Amino acid sequence: MFIGIPANTPGAAVMVIQDGKIVFERGYGVTDLRSKSRIDEQTNFRLASLTKQFTAMAVMLLVHDGKLRYDETLTEVFPEFPAYGKTITIRHLLNHTSGLLDYEDLMAKQYGNTPDDKIPQISDAGVLALMQKASTTQFPPGSRWQYSNSGYCVLAMVVEKISGSKFGDFLDERIFSSLKMVNTLAYEKGVNEVPHRAYGHTPDGSRFRETDHSSTSATLGDGGVYTSLTDLAHWDRALAQHTLLPEKEMQPALTPVQPSAGPAEENGHPVSYGFGWFLEPYKGHQRMWHYGETIGFRTSIQRFPQDHLTVIVLCNRADMNAIQSALDIADLYLAVDTH
Repeated sequence: MFIGIPANTPGAAVMVIQDGKIVFERGYGVTDLRSKSRIDEQTNFRLASLTKQFTAMAVMLLVHDGKLRYDETLTEVFPEFPAYGKTITIRHLLNHTSGLLDYEDLMAKQYGNTPDDKIPQISDAGVLALMQKASTTQFPPGSRWQYSNSGYCVLAMVVEKISGSKFGDFLDERIFSSLKMVNTLAYEKGVNEVPHRAYGHTPDGSRFRETDHSSTSATLGDGGVYTSLTDLAHWDRALAQHTLLPEKEMQPALTPVQPSAGPAEENGHPVSYGFGWFLEPYKGHQRMWHYGETIGFRTSIQRFPQDHLTVIVLCNRADMNAIQSALDIADLYLAVDTH
C-alpha cells in the first residue's frame, strides 16, 4: 500500500508496535518538495485530530490533580460565559455531546466566499470568543453525539484557565517532556518551530502542491500537535503502562458515552466514543483509535490493547486513507496473533 509511493513525492511514516516492541518502522517519500528530505521515524507530522487524545489527557490530569471536575460546567470555569453554558459540562466537551456550534461553520458564514488565504487564522481563544457570542447549542447538552472541534478548542482554554499555563506549555510539561517526547509540540507560528517537519500536500493534476495551513490551522486543542513515530512510541508505551494516570483514572476515557436521546451515531452509523478516543471493536478485537484529517495531512492510530498491537500511519498528502491503511496493516498482524 506504500511501496508504490514515488521517492520524490510526499508520503507517509508507518510504525507497528507489538508486545511493546517496534516490529516495523519505515518512511516513504519526502517531507516537502523544496528540500526533498526523506521521511523517517523522526519526521514530525501535524496530527490534526489525533491531538484530541492529548487534550483529553491534559484535562484528565487536572481532574487527577483535584483542580477540575468532569461535572463542572462552562459557567463555573468561565463566569462570563453565556447562560447556556450552565448545562454544558467538561464531560460533555470531552465526549462530543456538548452541542456547541461548529466554529468552522460560523467562520464560513462570517467570511462567505473570501479566499481561505485571506481569512485570518483563528485561535482557541478565538473559538471560545465565538462560543461566547452564541446564545444556544445545536441540541440539549448530553442528548446527542456530534463530533465537535469547537469543544476541544474550548477544552484547551479550560486547561489554560485552570492550570494558569499556556496550553502548549502544559502539554509539554505534563505529557511530552515527562514521556521524553522530545520533539513533540503544539505548534504556534512565530512562537516555536517544528523540527524535522513534514509539510502537507494536495494532488493537483499530475503534481502536488503544498497545502500546509488554512484559516483553522492555528487552533491547538482540536488538532495542533506535531509529533513523530519515535515520540508516538513513547506515548503508546505510557498508555500501555499507565505512566501518566492510574488504570482506574483512565477508565472514563475508555467508557463509551450514552447520549440520553438514543445511541451515538454519525451519518447513520453507530459511534462509540470516550474522551479523545473512538472505541468501536474491529473484527472482534477490542480497539481504541482515532484519525486526523486536515489540509494536506491524513493520520491514524489504531490500538488493540488486548492484542498488544498498535499501528500508526502518518501521511503528508491528502490522497491517502490513513485509517484504511492502518487497518490493512493491522489485519496482517491480527491474523497471526498468538495471544
